[in-house]
Amino acid sequence: MSNRALLEVIALDVEDAVAAQAGGADRLELVTDMAADGLTPSRETFAAIRAAVDIPLRVMLRKADGFAAGDVSVVVEAARELRAEGAREFVLGFLNPDGSPDLAAARAVVAELEGCRWTFHRAIDRAADRDGLRKALAELPGLDTYLTAGSAAGVEEGLPVLRAEAGAARRGEPGYGARIMVGGGLALSHLPVLREAGIDAFHIGGAARPSGWGRPVSAAAVAEWRAALA
Repeated sequence: MSNRALLEVIALDVEDAVAAQAGGADRLELVTDMAADGLTPSRETFAAIRAAVDIPLRVMLRKADGFAAGDVSVVVEAARELRAEGAREFVLGFLNPDGSPDLAAARAVVAELEGCRWTFHRAIDRAADRDGLRKALAELPGLDTYLTAGSAAGVEEGLPVLRAEAGAARRGEPGYGARIMVGGGLALSHLPVLREAGIDAFHIGGAARPSGWGRPVSAAAVAEWRAALA
């Protein structure tokens, strides 16, 4: 097995997806409305992107800004529609007002996924107890990745936490079986220390768009990251 790291890129539409794949992305996270930090894309957008690229797609299941689940039935229905369209990988994560994981909401959505693989997103960076959250979620089927910056403030602040959690994963501690994927203010300069810690999955959004979120993904920017992670 190659030690090549995973590079996941946020895609909002077909143009983003095609550019990201051309630049060497291994997987896409599909969202809409980045002003709300990424919500569930439409079924039609998923279908169009699925037809345009052949790399794996993880689809966001999140219907409102913030980390509260809201009306769980709406999220479950979105998951059902996307699965009917062919989606097989997802991204989700819900917190209660006190910062604990909303296990009831997570269980309801995961039940609809019927074993599909999924990422728990950066809600972990707002959790009251990261270790407790990991242990509570470990029972849920399909969870294979945590997307985290190690801190709500971003990767620069979160580096010590990321290194510590990577160590816990290496030691096989309970709750640390899912892969750590780093994203949220991630810069190329962070890669050496993260790679040294054993982290092998990385997620970029703004870094793939040097001209800002108003412009599409740059294949050249993605290629720079792919080269740095070779």
